[in-house]
Amino acid sequence: MTGAADESSAVVRTSRLLLREWRDSDRGPFAEMNRAPLVMCYFPGLMERPASDAFVDRLQELHRRLGYTLWVVEVLDSERGTTPFAGFTGLMPPTFDPPFEHCEPVAEVGWRLLPQWWGLGLATEGARASVAHGFDVVGLPEILSFTVVNNVRSRAVMERIGMHPDGEFDHPRAEPDAQWKRHALYRIGPTDPRT
Repeated sequence: MTGAADESSAVVRTSRLLLREWRDSDRGPFAEMNRAPLVMCYFPGLMERPASDAFVDRLQELHRRLGYTLWVVEVLDSERGTTPFAGFTGLMPPTFDPPFEHCEPVAEVGWRLLPQWWGLGLATEGARASVAHGFDVVGLPEILSFTVVNNVRSRAVMERIGMHPDGEFDHPRAEPDAQWKRHALYRIGPTDPRT
């Protein structure tokens, strides 16, 4: 199956990407991605298949309930070819009670791609489209993003899509000595310039 084979579950289309709802066929490659140390190095740990599948279930439920979620990224065109599954990008509520000031409903823009699709600007393209969807279609009052402070690649994506830094915080689920405890917070509002 090519990326352009079925757009019936498409939510957002960009020049190179299709952001779409999850299918059962995505669960296997997603679980493999969640077990890859390089992909998960800024997270608490690797994710085994039951937890990965439960995450997909939650993302599907969020899409049904809210009209947005972290969508599957299909690559339709790139110098490295195409794929029906490169990872995800989109919007979702944080999985914890935010220890910082925020608007309601609170939504985070996020992404996670397989390493073979890094370095092409796909995360930036997908995140930018997700932010536009959040403001222009959903009507969110602001969009946040956050990551471990030394995750320079993700912080660069945040800045490329027009988000601005707004301090740091300790993730409330992290143990006191966890390497992923300290996070950088970024924000963008509906009237902020989008790059």
